[in-house]
Amino acid sequence: MNVATPVSGRKAGTLQGVILLLPVTMAVMGLIVLVPVLPQMMRQFHAVPGAEYLVPLVLTLPALCIAVLAPIAGAIVDAIGRRRTLIGALVMYSVAGVMPIFLNSLTAIIASRIVVGAMESAVVTASTTLIGDYFHGQSRERWLANQTAVASISSIFLALLGGALGNLGWRAPFAAYAVGLLFAAGLILWTWEPRRVEQPSTELAGPAARFPWRAMAPVALLAVFGGVMFFMMQIQVSNLLNDYYGISSPAMLGLFTSTAGLSVAAGTIAYRRMARYGIATQLLLAFGLLGVSYVMMDHAPSALSLTGWLVANQLGCGILLPSLVVLVMGRLPFEVRGRGTGVFMTAWWLGQPLSTQLAAWVRQLVGGSLPAALQIFGILCLLAAAAALASRLATRHSTAVV
Repeated sequence: MNVATPVSGRKAGTLQGVILLLPVTMAVMGLIVLVPVLPQMMRQFHAVPGAEYLVPLVLTLPALCIAVLAPIAGAIVDAIGRRRTLIGALVMYSVAGVMPIFLNSLTAIIASRIVVGAMESAVVTASTTLIGDYFHGQSRERWLANQTAVASISSIFLALLGGALGNLGWRAPFAAYAVGLLFAAGLILWTWEPRRVEQPSTELAGPAARFPWRAMAPVALLAVFGGVMFFMMQIQVSNLLNDYYGISSPAMLGLFTSTAGLSVAAGTIAYRRMARYGIATQLLLAFGLLGVSYVMMDHAPSALSLTGWLVANQLGCGILLPSLVVLVMGRLPFEVRGRGTGVFMTAWWLGQPLSTQLAAWVRQLVGGSLPAALQIFGILCLLAAAAALASRLATRHSTAVV
């Protein structure tokens, strides 16, 4: 059974899938659209004590809020409804998102960004949960994989949009957040609240469902590890190119960033073609690509050869994220799917701040060399790939015995 058929006779199709993919761009927008105007904001608020710390918070606070608040958002999603939560969060996201256009206080702007982050946590949790509710089997895998592709590709266009709007002043990019109202309208018109009776019997846990901590705990730990490795290169690529290959031009650094984003999307397409091979094979390939690329970055003689390993690295990232999301959805019954998605989102997004701290710590251990530090992370990824291979072989053996 590939799609859920509601009692009303409607069934989720391409229109619903696309509508549920669009909100994931809200989490990307939280950071990317404002990057081009960060210098302008620094000049605007330079007289504010601690501005060098406070202004960057305008960009990074939403991601931190996702990591902290996603479990709460998941509980709300399960309690009051996935669709209702998503529509309300999108409306509040847009209102809070455009507020800095009218605010003059940096403190007030930061407060509005906390609201944006809280709504982002609800948006990504509710939209992912709805995809899990509306679609099943291979159809679910395709739409969850599409989430990663849409997020990666949208980051490129949002960066260009932020730059274009930034020419009108530092306040202008905040207007982009109003698009959430359009997404909310689409949800009102073409989606419905999923019901328990619409779900396959294999995905129901009964009226007294308990949260499956035993099944979720190892997946959450794997998500933290995967998140660290996913965000590592996205954050460190500029430092690597600038410090070791002499590339400092913003245009060139932007080109490398775009290449990374497109490679993640390509990895997602590759995932869709290998979904039938099982999670162990997917993780084997994902961590294998990450491991080999991180190790070889320590031996790349030129920026051109580094580019090849960057592409391989981001291909692995494009396979890794949808693999983990599908793994999570397969372990969550309908009654607790929102909470489980929230736990996963927290684990995954913790990888972003942890990646910067771990990179700095390991870099100190190896004498300050970033490429050498990346090689250490590559070895850890290869160990994860070896564990995935062992799991795959064990599964084959047990199947053969049966």
